[in-house]
Amino acid sequence: MTRTSNPHRDRSGPPRARRWLATGVALAATILVTIAVPATPGSAQPPAGAATASMGITATTPGIDVSHHQGSINWTSVRNAGIQFAFVKATEGTSFRDSRFNTNYPAAYHAGVIRGAYHFALPDRSSGAFQADFLANNGGAWSADNRTLPAALDLEGNPYGPFCYGRTQSSMRSWIQSFLDRYRARSGRHAVIYTTTSWWQTCTGNWSGPWQTSPLWIARWASSPGPLPAGAPFWTFWQHTSTGSVPGVSGNVDRNVFNGDRSRLIALANNTP
Repeated sequence: MTRTSNPHRDRSGPPRARRWLATGVALAATILVTIAVPATPGSAQPPAGAATASMGITATTPGIDVSHHQGSINWTSVRNAGIQFAFVKATEGTSFRDSRFNTNYPAAYHAGVIRGAYHFALPDRSSGAFQADFLANNGGAWSADNRTLPAALDLEGNPYGPFCYGRTQSSMRSWIQSFLDRYRARSGRHAVIYTTTSWWQTCTGNWSGPWQTSPLWIARWASSPGPLPAGAPFWTFWQHTSTGSVPGVSGNVDRNVFNGDRSRLIALANNTP
């Protein structure tokens, strides 16, 4: 994921050592297990055998996340390379609209890529409900069309000021809940939450509240997702590198995996068992 300025951001683990090395790419190609998405609509409960806290790459459904930093993308080439889903930056804070979203979002859909929007949260700028409305009003709403995921709320260290946006852990939890509630009211879906375990621990006090309903998209540039936030029984998406390479995308791109096969990804997209 990328914000409006520096495209690289803090991830859990030691600096730079978090970055995916060439051996990590080979590891991603040897994925073995294919389970762990919500078993019922609107639930983040794992099915039996779900991949949990510290397991390694355990899914066979590859994806990417992009913004205007990737420039023009050939989505047909991306899909032909085996990429099956993409999160596309839509909005940030209270006023920023990604300049490539209105091109990337429909183009991914028409290429057969299951897509979802994401919002880069700036909790010091407005209420969570305001930013959820901003996302929903600018392409982040949801439709049951086999290829649209619930949108993701991107929560990480503040690129413009204090790490936790000047909020106490209690007020951060309230802000997140406000966003989740409004997005649910606007879309009928529980938003995905993208975060690192370290940010979640520091800025929310390791709040476990959202994980019964909101899918976890864990960011950790390493050979395993590592420990998850408290109360999260499994990860649904894992961003495992910021330096991936995919035909159709110029330069580096964030690579992700979904914890299940394509049929389970479609079930998540369509909110069906």
